[in-house]
Amino acid sequence: MAEFDYDVLVIGAGPGGYVAAIRAAQLGLKTACADSRETLGGTCLNVGCIPSKALLHSSELFEEAHSGALAKFGVKISGAELDLPTMMAEKDKVVKGLTGGIEYLFKKNKVDWLKGLASFSGPNSVDVAGKTVTAKNIVIATGSSVTPLPGVEIDNAKGIVVDSTGAIALAKVPEHMVVIGGGVIGLELGSVWRRLGAKVTVVEYLDKILPGMDEDVRKESAKLFKKQGFVIKTGTKVTGVAVKGKKAVVSVEPANGGAGEAIEADVVLVAIGRKPFTDGLGLDKIGLTVNARGQIEPDHEFATSVPGVWAIGDVIPGPMLAHKAEDEGVAVAENIAGLTGIVNHDVIPAVVYTHPEIASVGLTEAQAKERGEVKVGTFPMMANSRAKANDDTDGFVKIIADAVTDRVLGVHIISSMAGTMIAQAAQAMEFGASSEDIAYTCHAHPTHSEAMKEAAMAVRGKPIHM
Repeated sequence: MAEFDYDVLVIGAGPGGYVAAIRAAQLGLKTACADSRETLGGTCLNVGCIPSKALLHSSELFEEAHSGALAKFGVKISGAELDLPTMMAEKDKVVKGLTGGIEYLFKKNKVDWLKGLASFSGPNSVDVAGKTVTAKNIVIATGSSVTPLPGVEIDNAKGIVVDSTGAIALAKVPEHMVVIGGGVIGLELGSVWRRLGAKVTVVEYLDKILPGMDEDVRKESAKLFKKQGFVIKTGTKVTGVAVKGKKAVVSVEPANGGAGEAIEADVVLVAIGRKPFTDGLGLDKIGLTVNARGQIEPDHEFATSVPGVWAIGDVIPGPMLAHKAEDEGVAVAENIAGLTGIVNHDVIPAVVYTHPEIASVGLTEAQAKERGEVKVGTFPMMANSRAKANDDTDGFVKIIADAVTDRVLGVHIISSMAGTMIAQAAQAMEFGASSEDIAYTCHAHPTHSEAMKEAAMAVRGKPIHM
């Protein structure tokens, strides 16, 4: 009789967890994955990354058709109507297809799916749906949950004060949506409902939107969002949200003090961030502690202080991004199997899926300057031939390189193609490329990616088309 039921038990079936489980099984380890949802994929596939991107795409198509923006291209459309139930059904269809795809991959790779909330009962054992399961290695991949705003009650069922889950399932387009938080989630979901006809007001405590991103990106993106019709209130503190009938009143005041005001809204979206999810996990049963931010801190191999217990994804330090968790899922499985799993946390791209998209990888200019002298090259999309041909000239590419070695330290892009373009920058940085390496790499013409080449040339002071 085997000492354990499984070689590997993964708690959580989000992007990190399901990838870790599949990779462990591929490496010949008997693997199970426990999750409390009825479908696999975690927050990302069920109520996060995927459904929000489906709505972003659908809403963009509607806005193009409805606004008359296509007329200048010779495409005249009249009578375009919004069919919100159909739009939502298409979103749900996408989610169902992808979550079902993971279920198929589990079966294909012989990963056992344990349905239920998992809680530690001992160092090598967890209770799942009233049954005790043992494993030689247990991977915590429980992800994150919405950060609450003190004194503000979220009720997605009522559809007035909602979080991101509620915001992707509204039954009708609000006349006025107030978004609390000027980060990625708030701007993406605010974009969806603005395109569908809502007035959108973004309230951000800090002096600029998109905290943590490069200053040039923060400044330019704010201009673009305001041009699109967003009302953006930065340096503003929310002091309360009161629901009155079918509306909400958001009380705000200047972050530095001053006279307050009340903003009436049909929907209030609370999007001030996410926090590690460890509720009900029973970490105390195995003597595993979390830091002040609620994170589990593993070593560089993702092993925790408890032998046989590992942790990856949003529940550990680092950016809360699905692809970061996926890479860690592969790495932890390989480490458990005796191989060498590595994640370069210095090269994790991030994308904001608004229009235009906003993408970055590596250091901001301010961060790079703290480490030493830098050279910066910027190239505007208005000087890119493909962008001009498409009348798609918002944004720029910015490359930051070490002044001595010319090694690329960071890349920041605003462009309709930024999410795709950033992959080149990430790969270049992974291989230790210099700006010269990018500048002298032949790029296809005409493409948006040529802006990357020109920005790299600008680092050396000699772009061609500027």
